[in-house]
Amino acid sequence: MNRIINKWYKNHTLIYKVILFIATTFLIVYLFPKSGKFKYDLDKGRPWQSENLLAPFNFSIKKSDEELKKERQSITESSSVYFDVDETVKHEVFDSYEDKFNAVFIDSLTKNKTQLFSIGRSVLETSYQYGVLDENYNLSPEKRVVILENQTQKATTTYSELAYIDIIRTILEQKLNASNFSNHKTAFVSLFFDIIKPNLTLNNSITQNVLKEELDKISPTRGSIEKGTLIISKGELIEGHKYDVLKSLESEYETQGWNSSNYNWVVFAYTLLVALVLLMLLLFLRKYRMEVFTNNTKVTFIFFNILLMVLLTTLVINYDSTYVYVIPLCVLPLVLKAFFDARLGLFAHVLTVLLLGFIVPNSYEYMFLQIIAGIVTILTVSELYKRANLFISVGQITLIYIIAYFAFFVIHDGNVSNISINTFGLFILCGLATLFVQPLIYIYEKLFGLVSDVSLLELSDTNTKLLKELSNRAPGTFHHSLNVANLAEASANEIGANAMLVRVGALYHDIGKMKNPTYFTENQSTGINPHDELSAKESAKVIINHVIDGIEIAKKNNLPDRVIDFIRTHHGTSLVYYFYSKEKEYDIDLSDEDFMYPGPKPFSKETAILMMCDSVEAASKSLKEPSSTKIDAFVESIINKQMENGQFLNANITFKEIESIKKVLKNKLANIFHLRIEYPE
Repeated sequence: MNRIINKWYKNHTLIYKVILFIATTFLIVYLFPKSGKFKYDLDKGRPWQSENLLAPFNFSIKKSDEELKKERQSITESSSVYFDVDETVKHEVFDSYEDKFNAVFIDSLTKNKTQLFSIGRSVLETSYQYGVLDENYNLSPEKRVVILENQTQKATTTYSELAYIDIIRTILEQKLNASNFSNHKTAFVSLFFDIIKPNLTLNNSITQNVLKEELDKISPTRGSIEKGTLIISKGELIEGHKYDVLKSLESEYETQGWNSSNYNWVVFAYTLLVALVLLMLLLFLRKYRMEVFTNNTKVTFIFFNILLMVLLTTLVINYDSTYVYVIPLCVLPLVLKAFFDARLGLFAHVLTVLLLGFIVPNSYEYMFLQIIAGIVTILTVSELYKRANLFISVGQITLIYIIAYFAFFVIHDGNVSNISINTFGLFILCGLATLFVQPLIYIYEKLFGLVSDVSLLELSDTNTKLLKELSNRAPGTFHHSLNVANLAEASANEIGANAMLVRVGALYHDIGKMKNPTYFTENQSTGINPHDELSAKESAKVIINHVIDGIEIAKKNNLPDRVIDFIRTHHGTSLVYYFYSKEKEYDIDLSDEDFMYPGPKPFSKETAILMMCDSVEAASKSLKEPSSTKIDAFVESIINKQMENGQFLNANITFKEIESIKKVLKNKLANIFHLRIEYPE
């Protein structure tokens, strides 16, 4: 039992990766649509490149969305509007008119009273022929109107035949002016509007129900294709009727019902494809990024980001696939480049785009745009901690999106007259969303314990609490660290290593000396050396302990592991040679272990650079009357000795890169120790 437990424990990281791989695969498959997929890409206006296509089954030719929209619009415009009429109102108005007229216009005061009365009555007759509206509904004058009385059709007319208050006023004023009764206009109009009452009200329920019935009669198809019918021949252009038939066939593939057997096969096929994509990612990490592959947190982080992009895309497509280009997919390579490197970022981005090709419409166009945008992201974004760089890169990415989409649109439609400006707006929104990468990187740093260049820039500030404390308690060590940082940064730039990371590592590599600063010569300003009162072994122990003390201080101050690695490795497994030689004079059988740093040896280019620069800078203080020849021999001697002791065996650094670093160190030291003219007193 113990043997099994030990075996599981030894392989726990591999077991975790297997579980992560399986879980991510099933989550992605769960998000995918569980239907068939048309195996051909339809590019309108381009020749059919595949073999002659025969109808695999009977299917109907579906109308396009534009056609259905036009039909709905036509039916909506031609459908009738239903109004209820109350005839009792009409009789009340006519009775009230006669009484009011006689009360207002007295015989002795009004000439042609009978004619004036007739004008008013004719206006009423005209107005109430079909009825008077309770309000103006602003319908088309030709809109068909059905008048209902007690839910029974009474009359049919057009909207222009119906009256409402403003129209009645206009008709009345025109008739009074034409009959020379304009001097009675005010009194007559006032009388009229005291008695006018609407008797037509919109029956919205019947109107909507009738419209719905008409719309429901619209057929989504026009004609059908029999099984075995030739749909398109190789070389024919995909356009017009052929394009509509192919789109109908594609839709039939993707929307037809699946029985249990077919469903299981589709899920199984999706699982295989997704598993292959994720397996390629793991194999890439294992072959080219072993330091990432062995770190389960980093592998989880990469898988999480891929899953997040698939989830976002699925949610947007389920809502409205028109907005698929709003998703800032370029955030993925940006984030991975910030925490790892450009090659890994691009590789993961391409694999993610391949996965999304299963679920997005116009998959070829989408994949082309996203891969091009990802490449531009990797090529243009550098030094993400500089805000201007991010804005410039996002602008370039957005421009590439717009140019590529424009080219695809012209290829498909053959002209630019129907191009939608709204789509360009979606790309601009995508660019703005990509700017969210800055706060996202900060969130990821806290969640996954990773370090980006933005954090490294903050740590490189010499006004941070820890570096201020170092400068106060161990000023000589602080000055030494600054010199090492300058040398290391120049060396890293020379061989293409992470200059920001190695600079920060150099600034913090000796913080352990704060615990006993006077035991290190750079901090001894009084001429008193505490080592004079200690044995060689005790002195070596104090010197070696600055590495362990540095790790403790770094962890207490929450420094990232990538920075702590520099503290661990900057002496590797080398000897405290001065005290070792001193003790060796008295004890020939002396054990090396008492004078050896605990290690580990440097395991990256950056940590190897720091070891070289630290040793060279510290030892350079012992140079007397330095010359270029002495400096060259001095640098060669120190670094060659480190190589002979195997300090760089675990680091992925080449002989050529080491020679380049030597050259940089020689030039830098020559500049530091340059000769000055002697000024007269």
